[in-house]
Amino acid sequence: MNYLEKYDLWKNYKDLDSRLKEELIKMDDKAKQEAFTTDLEFGTGGMRGILGAGTNRMNIYIVAKATLGFGRYLANFKDAYKRGVAISFDNRHYSPEFARISAEVLSTLGFKVYLFEALRPTPELSFAVRHFGCVGGIMITASHNPKEYNGYKIYDETGCQLVPKDADKVIAEINKIDDYFGIDHSKNHDLIQIIGKDVDNIYINEVKKIILRPNLKKDFKMVYTPLHGTGQVFAVDVLRSCGYDVTPVAQQMTCDPDFSGVKTSNPENKEAFDEGIELAKQIGADIVLATDPDADRLGIAVLHNGKYHLFTGNQTASIVLKYILETRKELGTLPKDGYVFTTNVSSSLPVVIAKSYGMNVEITLTGFKFIGEKAREMEQGKGTYVFGFEESYGCLVSPIVRDKDSIQAILMLSECAAYYRSKGMDLYDALEAIYKEYGYYKEGITNIVLKGLDGSKKIQEIMNYFRNNDIKLDGFDILVKDDVKLGIKTDLKTKKESKIDLPTSNVIKYYLPNDTWFVLRPSGTEPKLKVYYGVKANNEKECDELVSKLSNEVLAIVNKI
Repeated sequence: MNYLEKYDLWKNYKDLDSRLKEELIKMDDKAKQEAFTTDLEFGTGGMRGILGAGTNRMNIYIVAKATLGFGRYLANFKDAYKRGVAISFDNRHYSPEFARISAEVLSTLGFKVYLFEALRPTPELSFAVRHFGCVGGIMITASHNPKEYNGYKIYDETGCQLVPKDADKVIAEINKIDDYFGIDHSKNHDLIQIIGKDVDNIYINEVKKIILRPNLKKDFKMVYTPLHGTGQVFAVDVLRSCGYDVTPVAQQMTCDPDFSGVKTSNPENKEAFDEGIELAKQIGADIVLATDPDADRLGIAVLHNGKYHLFTGNQTASIVLKYILETRKELGTLPKDGYVFTTNVSSSLPVVIAKSYGMNVEITLTGFKFIGEKAREMEQGKGTYVFGFEESYGCLVSPIVRDKDSIQAILMLSECAAYYRSKGMDLYDALEAIYKEYGYYKEGITNIVLKGLDGSKKIQEIMNYFRNNDIKLDGFDILVKDDVKLGIKTDLKTKKESKIDLPTSNVIKYYLPNDTWFVLRPSGTEPKLKVYYGVKANNEKECDELVSKLSNEVLAIVNKI
């Protein structure tokens, strides 16, 4: 069917949700094309889209269809119905409704369902899958996206988001379903078990096991904000129970789907810290912590010489990793077969740190599911998981879950702060010490927003240009090109090609001398083309200049396409 035929099908459905029907009536032709020409797809973070009517929008019918396809996929696993599926959700519009209809579709199929009573963090959903021995899991969230969005993440039996080869099987099942509206969700609701505080307590107790130095003095203040999201459930309580002095940003500790108390729901953006920093100034706090709506990412601001400095995800990961390795070496618990995992758009600095402590390092694609997959390999005897992170403010200290975990990150970062304070240092000082030991590294990112069908075409046009043409930069020598979609690494000096051992993905990475690089990657969850940069230099000023020059050179090419 073309977009108009699909539009008519929806508009003429007599039992259509009244809110969606009203929206359909108001659509002009452009809106119809946007809502119905394509279907929502699974990207690096699952299925994520704008709320509303249509096959390219998040609504109860699309969620029901996705869940039916997921259920049919899960049914192929041993004892799948008995083992069941865990489901959680965040604070967004329709999140409880999407979670409930997912539970009802699965129970109608005959699955046992563990449904959280209210909003809970994504990492706890991953933990619940593992705790109950489920065959899969569903998390209703759009992570850090704006309020207009919601999303749907699916998890395998290990609590890891499905990797592409498995997600493709789910998509194949979903694509077999033609009837959006006739999906039965009326049966076996007695198979739905509501869960909550009992799982919270077990999860929190496991998280606390990551503590390395329990007796550190905690004589400093922190401010915390969940940005209206799921971190409000217990992040503050966890910190306080471990002896930390933490004050929440009260107006952001509410389950508000409109995010009315924040300028942005993304802790990668400095505006997310405005209210937290203001409170920190009032009470004399040293650190401001902010988690995104589903509490898998952590951003921080650190007071140094009278000013609050925002750290990137790469910088935070470098501090935490250095502290873990140094402390475990001192305690005699650093494994000889240890592994650290990162992604091909993240900083090179943690790689250098890890190798200096004798750790094995493996680099994956963007998407924490690939690190979760590596954690499964460790569990199967390949080695010992030590740490995993990606540049987008997400890390995992202990593989008790298989996704980014901001609750673990908060606890470990707070311990880092306490440790360095005992040495007369703050976290800014700790980062500077790392730079002095390993060299100055700096990263940058440009988000090129290209919305709608036209935007999607433009993104592909840009990627194809870089894929099919020799790229020249003024003042930079390009040595190697990785085309992950083609699976080919090319030495640009010798033209020798070799195979890339990564799953196929529309990503192109260029390597330059002295740990300098840049990457082009279309976002899997937002209408953006992301361009990442990484450099190494003698000091911060030189790093800033290099990042600026490199980004200007790359964007000059992009803008001509």
